Formats: sequence, C-alpha cells, structure tokens
Amino acid sequence: MMQLMNWMSSFSLRKEEGQGLAEYALILALIAVVAILALIFLGTQIRTILSTIGAAI
Repeated sequence: MMQLMNWMSSFSLRKEEGQGLAEYALILALIAVVAILALIFLGTQIRTILSTIGAAI
C-alpha cells in the first residue's frame, strides 16, 4: 500500500511549468471559438439591436 502511495505522489510532484502556457492557449482558443459561434448564431439579432440603439441616438 505504501509503495502505491509513493508511486502516486511521484506524479503529483513533477514539475510541469511549461504546461501552464499551453493550458492558457487552449482556454483562449475555446473562448474564441465560443465567441465566433455566438456571433454566427446571434449576429442578426445583435445587428438589429445595435441599429435600433444607433437610430435612437
């Protein structure tokens, strides 16, 4: 049992410094994809709302 715990703790003690930048890049890419999809599906509604606001001003 102790050997298993030592083996599992060796994975959590590894240095994974370079992994942080890759994770941020993946999150940023996911946010960009979601934003693009939102603009594709809601683009006409957003355009109508902004045109209404622009005309009121």
